[in-house]
Amino acid sequence: MDTTTQTPDERTLLRAAGLRVTRPRVAVLTALDKSPHADAATVLAAVRRELPAVSHQAVYDSLHTLTHVGLVRSIQPAGSTARYEIRRDDNHHHLVCRDCGTVVDVPCHTGQAPCLEARTDHGFLIDEAEVYYWGLCPSCHGAPAASS
Repeated sequence: MDTTTQTPDERTLLRAAGLRVTRPRVAVLTALDKSPHADAATVLAAVRRELPAVSHQAVYDSLHTLTHVGLVRSIQPAGSTARYEIRRDDNHHHLVCRDCGTVVDVPCHTGQAPCLEARTDHGFLIDEAEVYYWGLCPSCHGAPAASS
C-alpha cells in the first residue's frame, strides 16, 4: 500500500484559491516549497533564477496576494524580517536560533486544536496561534542535531 501523500501542484493551488495562474506566482510557490521560511529577498533571488526578467514588484505582489488568500503564511519572529512559508494547515510552530536566525518547523506538542484554547479568551474568537521557541541551533551551540 502506497502511503505517500501527493501534494497539489502550484497551478492547482492557485486555481483552487480563485487566482489566475501566472509565472511569478508559480515561481514564488516553487521557491517557498524548496526554501520554507525564506524572506522576500531570498524568494526574489530564487524566482529570478527561473524568471530572470521578473520585477521586484511582481514577486512582492505575488507574496502579498498568496498570503492574503491563505496559500502562504507570513511569520515574523521578534527582531526578524518577515519570512514566508506555504500554509500547510498542520498546526506547527517554529524554533528560532537567537544567533544565526535559522527557523525550523516543530509540531504542536498538544496536537491540533488545543493550542487554540486559551485559558482566558477575553471574548475573542481565536482562529490561530503562533508559538516561537527560542534558543541556539546545533551549529551555533556546537552540538549535533537531535533526531526527530
